[in-house]
Amino acid sequence: MSNFKRELMMQVQTAVKDLYSGIIVNSEVTENGFFCDFDMAETLDPGKIEELKRWLSERETACAYELSGFSGAYEDGDPTKKVLQRLYVTAFETADELKAYQDRLALAAERDHKKIGSQLGLFSTSERIGQGLVLWHPKGAMIRFLLEQFSQSAHIMNGYQWVYTPHIGRSELWKISGHLENYKDTMYNPIDIDGEEYYLKPMNCPFHFTIYNSETRSYRDLPMRIAEFGTVYRYELSGTLHGLTRVRGFTQDDAHIICTPEQVESEVAFALRFTLYILRSFGLTGFRCYVSTRPESKSIGSDEEWDMATEVLKKVVADSGLEYDIDEGGGAFYGPKIDVKLLDSLGREWQCGTIQFDFNLPRRFNMKYIGSDDKPHTPFIVHRALFGSIERFVALLIEHYKGDFPLWFAPVQFAIVPIRQSHNDYCRKLETELKKLGLRVEADYTEIHMREKIKRFETQKIPYILVVGDKDMEQGGFSVRSRRHGDLGLMTLDSLYGYIKDEIDQGKPKYIMSE
Repeated sequence: MSNFKRELMMQVQTAVKDLYSGIIVNSEVTENGFFCDFDMAETLDPGKIEELKRWLSERETACAYELSGFSGAYEDGDPTKKVLQRLYVTAFETADELKAYQDRLALAAERDHKKIGSQLGLFSTSERIGQGLVLWHPKGAMIRFLLEQFSQSAHIMNGYQWVYTPHIGRSELWKISGHLENYKDTMYNPIDIDGEEYYLKPMNCPFHFTIYNSETRSYRDLPMRIAEFGTVYRYELSGTLHGLTRVRGFTQDDAHIICTPEQVESEVAFALRFTLYILRSFGLTGFRCYVSTRPESKSIGSDEEWDMATEVLKKVVADSGLEYDIDEGGGAFYGPKIDVKLLDSLGREWQCGTIQFDFNLPRRFNMKYIGSDDKPHTPFIVHRALFGSIERFVALLIEHYKGDFPLWFAPVQFAIVPIRQSHNDYCRKLETELKKLGLRVEADYTEIHMREKIKRFETQKIPYILVVGDKDMEQGGFSVRSRRHGDLGLMTLDSLYGYIKDEIDQGKPKYIMSE
């Protein structure tokens, strides 16, 4: 711990003890400061935070700091234990460093996906439905549809087979997979169906393995790449839930590659190339890779297998030309993994793609293929998700684009504004013609003033607004306003389509991965 953080933490502890008889139970240093958990008879509130600030301001401190937040937190993260008062402190050695950090936070706040998602009407959550469960509104659902449509087509065109699997499975399935042994804390309680226990699936893996086992496979059938958009459910603590980035029900662009030992290195390399291709298709170019090694507890398999698999992953990342860091103990319980983290326009890291090496679960599920020697052999498995989850990836895209999506990806591409009611019939015909071209259109036929209509559509960050008045109708066109290029003047339908065609085609991802 930095000396200045240690000194400030001791002062905070003393302040809470003096003012509120609070006893520190836990503390943890973070990259930008620290937090402390206190056992207190009183609950922290804004008034008490102001008292703390005054107490600290009257004493000399060794750094620049800010009391950045407070909340309740279960002791040791265990909901069966008492609630502690958690105080967050931002701390830097100099005032300039603190100011730079605060400026970055202000920029991040402008891009906050929760704020923009509400402004654009993309998604919401509801206490009535339950914490961490996302409602996709029509415009957010269109973004998700476009994302899924591209990803599914790209998968199929690049050698994956698409499947669909149930949301629940018998307890026996999760015993075989090891989830009940190693992952139960994050699973929902069982559901009793006809005297048997079923669980909401936390992962898709066992279902894909069962599909593989449904018939005899030969080495000639491998690699077999099975993919789906599988919705999974995990019991995340309520204090960790955050917008789309941390939820309890989410959809993975999940796939499992079943292959021979000889194929595993090339398949891991293919999965990594495909991951980067998919992400770059959305204009994301900054990546940082991590190779995650065996967890200290809750893992299966021998040290020799783990060492072999880890070295394969390191080699693949190195051969791809990407630099990587080691995440000690960050692997899945069944094998090591490559994590691809994205750097957004503000330089923040986002966990997205993950590629996991698995030599354990094929044995647990008794997966076999007939080799060239006509004998049964156990395959290896590569688990991978490119987006991480669709929810988290949409959050990333919202913040990366600041809600101002490229034309091909915008939920509404064109807005039509009739100046008066007498222009409505003309605009309805225009709306129909645009939709026939496969374009996404919204129109406002209400009696409110034209300026209010335009303002509403601008707030929605719609790429193009088409305004229709008497002169526009006389000339068989409309006046065009572009978010990026300003007023474009009078256009006809043909000239508009010619103008935007390149913009759509250049930005729209291609399905086939280039070598």
